[in-house]
Amino acid sequence: MLNFLPAPLIGLIAFSLLALNSFFWVPILVFVAGCKLLLPFRVVRLRLDPVLVHIAEAWIACNSGWMALTQQAQWDVQGIDGLDPRGWYLVNCNHQSWADILVLQHLLTRRIPLLKFFLKQQLLWVPVMGLAWWALDFPFMRRHSEEVLKARPELRARDQEATRLACEKFSLIPTSVMNFCEGTRFTPDKHQRQQSPYRHLLKPKAGGIALALNVMGDKFRAILDVTIVYPAGAPNFWEFLCGRMHRVQVRVQTLPVPRHLASGDYANDPAIREAFQQWMQQIWQDKDAQIEGLLADQ
Repeated sequence: MLNFLPAPLIGLIAFSLLALNSFFWVPILVFVAGCKLLLPFRVVRLRLDPVLVHIAEAWIACNSGWMALTQQAQWDVQGIDGLDPRGWYLVNCNHQSWADILVLQHLLTRRIPLLKFFLKQQLLWVPVMGLAWWALDFPFMRRHSEEVLKARPELRARDQEATRLACEKFSLIPTSVMNFCEGTRFTPDKHQRQQSPYRHLLKPKAGGIALALNVMGDKFRAILDVTIVYPAGAPNFWEFLCGRMHRVQVRVQTLPVPRHLASGDYANDPAIREAFQQWMQQIWQDKDAQIEGLLADQ
C-alpha cells in the first residue's frame, strides 16, 4: 500500500510500527509473566500460559498488519492447510535471515500453536524483545564450539538439562517447538568455512531436535519441515523493513515423528546418535534438492 514511497521512508515507518507494537504488548506480557513467577504453581501456570499465548498472538497479528501495509511481496505458499491449532508440533526450518521469523509467525500463527524458538543466551539482553521472549518461556541456550565442549564436556550436559526443562514446560499446553537446525543464518562465507555438502544449506545440528523429541516425542502430532526460499536473495532485516522482500516461497511438509529415535538416548548411545544424524541428513538432502528446484523454476 505504501510502495509509492521511497524505500528508506517505508523502512522508518515499518520500524516505528514494529516498535510501537512491541512497546504496547511487551509490558502486558511481562506483567502476566511476573504474576506467574510470583505464584509458581501448576494450576496458576495452566491458567496464565494461555493468556500469554493470546497476548503474543495479538502482537503477531499487529505485526502482520504493518507488514501488509509496507510489504508488496508475492507469497507462494504450500502445505499449511489442515494443520491443528490444538496439537503439538516440532517445526524445523532452514535459516537465512531475521525475516524468517516474521515469515513463519505470519503464516503459522493460529494455524498451529504459538512458535517457541530456541534462542542464543545473548539474545536475552536484546532491548524489549529479550523481556518478551523471557515472558513467553522461550528457552535461552548457550552455544559452545566443539573445541570447548571437548575440553569441558559438562557444558553439554548443562545445555541438555536446560533444553529438557524448557520442553517440560511446553508439555503443559499445546506448543510448537521451533528449531533452526543449522544453528545460525546461512551465508556464503559460513557455507565455505563449513565445507557444507549441501548447495543451499549449512550442516544441520541434530542435538537440539533430538532432545526435544526425547522429552516430548509422545506429545508431538507431527514434524513440520519448512523450507523458505527468497528467489531474489534473502533480505537482511533493514531490507525487509524497507519492503525489499519482493517474493517469498514457503513449502511445508508434514513428517511423522520417528518414534524409534525419539525414545533413544541420543547423548549416550552412539547407534541412536548415528541413526538420528542419518535421518537428519536425509531431510537436509531433500530440502537442498527442493530449494534447487524452486530456484530453477524462476
